[in-house]
Amino acid sequence: MTTFRWELQERLSNKQSLITLRELLQHQWLLPKRFVHYLRSRRQVLINQEYHSVNKVVHPGDQITLLFKGDEFRHPGNNRYLPTINPHLNVLYENRDLLVVNKPRGQKSHPNKKGETRTLMNDVAGYLHHQAYMVHRIDLQTSGAVIVAKNPIVVPILNRFISQGQIHREYLALVRGHLIGKGEWNWPIGDDPSDSWRRMVNGENAQPAQTFFHVLTTTENYSLVRLALGTGRTHQLRVHLAYSGHPIIGDPIYNPNPSGGMLLHGRKQRLVLPFSNRRLEITAPLPPYFKQNLLKYHLE
Repeated sequence: MTTFRWELQERLSNKQSLITLRELLQHQWLLPKRFVHYLRSRRQVLINQEYHSVNKVVHPGDQITLLFKGDEFRHPGNNRYLPTINPHLNVLYENRDLLVVNKPRGQKSHPNKKGETRTLMNDVAGYLHHQAYMVHRIDLQTSGAVIVAKNPIVVPILNRFISQGQIHREYLALVRGHLIGKGEWNWPIGDDPSDSWRRMVNGENAQPAQTFFHVLTTTENYSLVRLALGTGRTHQLRVHLAYSGHPIIGDPIYNPNPSGGMLLHGRKQRLVLPFSNRRLEITAPLPPYFKQNLLKYHLE
């Protein structure tokens, strides 16, 4: 008897449209075509516990079962992340398919070499007692909300939501200078030829980059800014703020006069849940040091 590595069951809502199973899988649930191909060719998609052609129409209340062996995924990745024993993980939200966790400043999102530990993904693997799957990351010195998938099935779905702009990430930054108003920056970002760690506006192999900003409060020398990503380039918020003349306080790379740790926090995740398409807003509380600096710079 075949042992399937992953099994997901979904009960269709009472408002489900009468569409084919193929349309449900590809267009409503956004499963990649290769997933649908395997489910169909291996007869591993069931309606009410029975296999049917993907041309069959689904109905409200139907139970859909998806079975995966593991080879359907491009990166099955057994034991990619060594699990942390007794991890200290700040979980903001969790369901069957994903977690939203509050990453602390100073912790890497994921390992960069085999056997590396103490990263956020190591902690999540330890918390789950099984493999975790990265959806997106934030910089070492950035704190805040990060989405992590609990199974490889939802990774491409979440990636589609992000690329389509349905998942919104909102940040707070404490920056130097008197910045006012709100708007957007559309400066392309590429590599800095003088430093492989740095990115720069109009650098080598520059790609379009879009950042939305809204100043919440400001003084003569400092400002508190709410930021949202239109794109997700490496160091995008840090590069755009520095180029605007308002580098993030504590930024070790783009602030010529850094002081203390970097004050950039992923405050909110406006999330779309796979399969149900339900929308949630998850908030990551400000770290105590961030609040202390708001008082210090009179931006509370």
